[in-house]
Amino acid sequence: MYDNETSVSSLVSGPGVIGSLSFTGRWLVGSTPAKRVPSHGTDMFGVGYAIDFIAVDEQNRSSSSTSWRTLLGTESPEIFYAFGLPVVSPVSGKVVSIHNGKPDHEARRSILTLIPYMLGQGNRIRRGPETIVGNYAIIAPDDSDVFIAIVHLQLDSLVVEEGQYVSEGQHIANCGNSGNSTQPHIHIQAMNSTDFSITKGVQLYFREFSQWKKGESELKTRENAFPDADTIVSPK
Repeated sequence: MYDNETSVSSLVSGPGVIGSLSFTGRWLVGSTPAKRVPSHGTDMFGVGYAIDFIAVDEQNRSSSSTSWRTLLGTESPEIFYAFGLPVVSPVSGKVVSIHNGKPDHEARRSILTLIPYMLGQGNRIRRGPETIVGNYAIIAPDDSDVFIAIVHLQLDSLVVEEGQYVSEGQHIANCGNSGNSTQPHIHIQAMNSTDFSITKGVQLYFREFSQWKKGESELKTRENAFPDADTIVSPK
């Protein structure tokens, strides 16, 4: 955490890695180190500089479907735009670890379902990292000693294997809602170890992308940067 007079740039020093966005189309930026460090409020599991992306339509909605369940219950992950969309590798490198066996659970937008879910966080943490990250792929970028993990992937969607070399932009899996996720999204992070239980987060910057502020028409091109929170981004 930091106060309003402390710049993020003064907090993000040390090793980092540059990659490309792991998707096509329009995605809303959720948690990001451009807003705070640690971006997810904790350094556990290497999420200190992690970034979340949620697929949206031209009206910036994550789903076109709403019902009584949106306000009072859980919802099927299939109704969200992000669910099942291709996830591509942000770098060229070697796939060093994957997990592909966690189910995609129901999504939660209702405060009535989010509160009890948050109260169960401690229990999920005690059950271990795979309960938190769900299905994932970890890639070791070329000429780097850090690792990039993409987590919450769709069950049985991984199309790569451990030891396989992948190129930047190559399809590796689909977006899902496995692990500690309240609605389908892409969670991506750089870290200094493949062991989620001990790893530390590392800065991951994106080489070039387009960014819009919601409600504004102005388009910005960003380079070698973290995307800003609550903006819409797409690959350049």
